[in-house]
Amino acid sequence: MSLRPTIETRRAVPALEGAGVKLHRAFGFQDPSELDPFLLFDDFRNERPEDYLKGFPWHPHRGIETITYVLSGTVEHGDSLGNTGTLGAGDVQWMTAGSGILHQEMPKGNAQGQMHGFQLWGNLPSSQKMTAPRYQDVQGSEIPEVIDDDGTRVKVIVGEFWGQTGPVDGIAADPQYLDIFVPAGVKKTFRIDTYRRAFAYVFDGAGAFADASSPSGVLLEKEVAGAEVNIRDLSGDRTLVRFGTGDEITVQAGPEGVRFLLISGAPIAEPVAWHGPIVMNTQEELMQAMRDLRNGNFIRPAH
Repeated sequence: MSLRPTIETRRAVPALEGAGVKLHRAFGFQDPSELDPFLLFDDFRNERPEDYLKGFPWHPHRGIETITYVLSGTVEHGDSLGNTGTLGAGDVQWMTAGSGILHQEMPKGNAQGQMHGFQLWGNLPSSQKMTAPRYQDVQGSEIPEVIDDDGTRVKVIVGEFWGQTGPVDGIAADPQYLDIFVPAGVKKTFRIDTYRRAFAYVFDGAGAFADASSPSGVLLEKEVAGAEVNIRDLSGDRTLVRFGTGDEITVQAGPEGVRFLLISGAPIAEPVAWHGPIVMNTQEELMQAMRDLRNGNFIRPAH
């Protein structure tokens, strides 16, 4: 076994998307090879309805897949194919945009006005860019959860882990998407396929991910003597952790435990031509998508 080194930790940064939704972006619209096959990851977490209720009105997607995972509140969705529905707390939707789809996502808070969820974009290989769109809506009750003897809990959303298989399947990147909680003070090691790119996103509690040399806490901004400085500690909220090569990662949970997403996928290793919610392989394909949008040919007839 070889421990994957922690090659980078960074905080998600504030961003404004849709019609004015305040969120935090862990990565996206940068170097698409960095976490290939994944393109973007957003954490939309708000306590104030005015920061999210305007939502994400009608917009196009082509050439990618999106996974939406809701922790609290709901997300109402609809699309140009006539599909409608509501994602509740614990629910997951994986949308394959393929050749093109127009859709909208409108978040609603819980009884306390809180809204929390994640959206991940996965790239499609050239052979599947123009496939027919499809949805997989999964209720939280369908997602298997494994509890280890030390209290570690793992929800298996996609892929196989600890003898369980997640309910979302047929995804191009053949990813593994896990929601993990490690109790206070517990040190835990998790296997990851050597040939996958992998990252963790810490969103609750605190933890330090270790590599083959020494443990490395997450990098956070703290105010010291009136100045903002970057220091490493065991706090971890909204922190992205990128791993190098190897077949396992180790995390040491802090005094309140740590909860994080552990996501990995097989790199596609193809050229990327990217403009907003449309991701193709060449500039010509990207320009054709723009022409299709202008000419009303973006949505392809079902066969």
